[in-house]
Amino acid sequence: MNRMKIPYNIILASQSPRRQELLRSLNISFVCKPVLVEETYPAGLVANEITEYLAKKKSSHFGNVKSKDLLITADTIVWNKDHPLEKPKNIEEAKNFLREISNTDHTVYTSVGFTTSEGTKIFTDSAKIYLSELSDEEIDFYITNYRPLDKAGSYGIQDWIGLSKIYKIEGSYYTIMGLPTHIVYEYLKSIK
Repeated sequence: MNRMKIPYNIILASQSPRRQELLRSLNISFVCKPVLVEETYPAGLVANEITEYLAKKKSSHFGNVKSKDLLITADTIVWNKDHPLEKPKNIEEAKNFLREISNTDHTVYTSVGFTTSEGTKIFTDSAKIYLSELSDEEIDFYITNYRPLDKAGSYGIQDWIGLSKIYKIEGSYYTIMGLPTHIVYEYLKSIK
């Protein structure tokens, strides 16, 4: 299949290697221009409200989008019971997050924003994950051998925890990785 013909220059405003890999895998031509923004949000936001707010915040911090450009931003959180598990601030917090989600289910929310010179549209997807028990030894192994500090909830579905401990998923694997590729593809296909 040939590259999708899109009437915009696609800009991915993310430093996430996973998002870059997923967008490349869709056979979409893009440039990467990460936007660095403090991922803070107003108190009282819950679940997808957080990711939608942050995806929009990232687009507004990018600056002016030219008429021939389409900016893609995204944000992902793990929502466990009644609170978010974002990217951990340090190793101890990463361990605590992993202990908290051990032998439970939780939901991952990813919002993606599409910004043109005419405005921003935000779409959100979620997926429920069922995780087996993680022993302290397994948590230490994971922390030592993988990079938990750059991942919401302290883990990546594509690495050891996903391979060994996730026994059920309800929703899109790619939403959990950080980019709901089915939404991105359908949105880009729809624009003329």
